[in-house]
Amino acid sequence: MSARTGRRRLTLLLAVVTAAALAASLPGSVRDDWQRGGLYVFSREFLDELPRRLSGPGRFRFLLQPAVATAFGMRAGLADAHAGKQPYLWALLAGRGERAWLLRDGFDTIAHLLLAGILADSVSQWLIYGSSHPGAALEVGPVLIAVPYAVARALANRYTRLGARHGQ
Repeated sequence: MSARTGRRRLTLLLAVVTAAALAASLPGSVRDDWQRGGLYVFSREFLDELPRRLSGPGRFRFLLQPAVATAFGMRAGLADAHAGKQPYLWALLAGRGERAWLLRDGFDTIAHLLLAGILADSVSQWLIYGSSHPGAALEVGPVLIAVPYAVARALANRYTRLGARHGQ
């Protein structure tokens, strides 16, 4: 089995486990939303409970996941700079022809982290609150990954290109 095939299988396994966790939490979430009269993600309760996530089970992931995403972003940004590519965020926002490729490349790099982040948020909700809301997991997990990755990739590229320019 090639490394690429193994990676795809791992991605599929993580996707299935994450989807199962989100599906298992759906009935309770729908019931809670019905009783609340609105979606948990858009409620005041969601904002009020965010600090409990920082102090409850799984709080280490608020440091670990962004740190790992930053490391992956820096590695990709260095590769971009050495290949002469624009900084990631700039190319993503301004580069029409490359946008789809950049999104796919970024997702391929952090797919496992994104899936693990969503799964970790869902599990930590179960541990902290006794129930899980899929919308919150789909919101919080990726924010901890995608934002640090994109910023680190862009800054690493910019810093490397500036350093190369000043070193000449």
